[in-house]
Amino acid sequence: MTLTLDELTEMAADGRIDTVVVAITDMQGRLQGKRCSARFFLEEVVPHASEGCNYLLAVDVDMNTVDGYAMSSWEKGYGDFVMKPDLATLRRVPWHPGTAMVICDLEWEDGRPVEASPRQVLKGQLDRLAEQNLVPYAGTELEFILFGDSYEEAWDKGYRGLKPANQYNVDYSIMGTARVEPVLHRIRAEMEAAGLYVESAKGECNLGQHEIAFRYAHALATCDNHSIYKSGAKEIAAQEGMSLTFMAKWDEREGNSCHIHLSVRSTDGDAVMAGDRRHGFSPLMEQFLAGLLATTRELTYFLAPNINSYKRYVEGSFAPTAVAWGRDNRTCALRVVGHGDSLRVEHRVPGGDVNPYLAVAALIAAGLYGVEHELPLEEEFAGNAYRADLPRVPASLDEAARLLAGSEVAEKAFGRAVVEHYVNAARIELDAYAAAVTDWERVRGFERL
Repeated sequence: MTLTLDELTEMAADGRIDTVVVAITDMQGRLQGKRCSARFFLEEVVPHASEGCNYLLAVDVDMNTVDGYAMSSWEKGYGDFVMKPDLATLRRVPWHPGTAMVICDLEWEDGRPVEASPRQVLKGQLDRLAEQNLVPYAGTELEFILFGDSYEEAWDKGYRGLKPANQYNVDYSIMGTARVEPVLHRIRAEMEAAGLYVESAKGECNLGQHEIAFRYAHALATCDNHSIYKSGAKEIAAQEGMSLTFMAKWDEREGNSCHIHLSVRSTDGDAVMAGDRRHGFSPLMEQFLAGLLATTRELTYFLAPNINSYKRYVEGSFAPTAVAWGRDNRTCALRVVGHGDSLRVEHRVPGGDVNPYLAVAALIAAGLYGVEHELPLEEEFAGNAYRADLPRVPASLDEAARLLAGSEVAEKAFGRAVVEHYVNAARIELDAYAAAVTDWERVRGFERL
């Protein structure tokens, strides 16, 4: 459940809460931070904030220090930034005894926001929307693959020969999901107890693949909840002696998606995307959707931030390859669903490895670009977009990074420093991959070359 500061104080006094996780979300979308005693949190962190090494936004996925970041380096001494709790995010963590959690914003010691922080990148776009008297609502649909092996067993096996929790396609199968309902039920129940609004759970196409869906909310709350759920689901699986992965493409079968549903309303709560134009759209909806289409390629890095992300985009896989929009058409990158108050865009490019703050920020920036330039909306695509002669989703991280580096839309929305920060992150990953020798190379070349 979510907590007020008074409730936390009372629960700490009677011993129900003894630990508070003080967390940020890093570039890779992971929760990072520290566990504080509840007493210390209340007496010191609440009035004075906490701190963490600023390398948390300047490392690779293995936490190695890497070159090229303007904000953090050996030359700058790897100092601290301030972790300022957002008390609106305070909540119980039911899967750990006596534990609460709070999400923090990052500031420099002089109070300036750390502009490359993913949560700050999103808040910047929320401010731009507010100038238009608009409020964004979002839902993120994360898929994962569940395994019977523990994380330690998976590591020891080199992630080969793992046993998926289901041995056949259980898409929409009630019996198939019942086979793993003990762990799925625990995840759902404990996320609900942590203040998330669970809608449903269903099987998916890949072996052991599942999706737990949550109710849409204000975009910032959705992204906070996304990060908490993603971390918590892994922790619960580990406690059950199992493991799960959100990586975009685990094997050659269907990948893990993270379809993002996005709409905007007026500050009065009016559904401003619906109107009396064709398809039941308003002029704002047409322009917002046109902006998403116009900028998808140059902003794809924020939707697909890893080498592995691009292996999802396979024809006939339910992951998009064509930049097009359609009404309830799952072959398009942009699927428009709902009517009237529920009218929204489902962006199908993001995978399960996405950083939610950066992805939603990119979609808002794209929509605003369309609104500010009053872009006309192209005709709806009907049919199989996989086979159409249309612009394509970038095919690699290298292509996406080059497009982002030259994007005037990104530079205007986020600032040059933020663009350069994340282009450098892409280059770090590309260099690491280029230096790696893979199993694929060994199988093909050990004897036969």
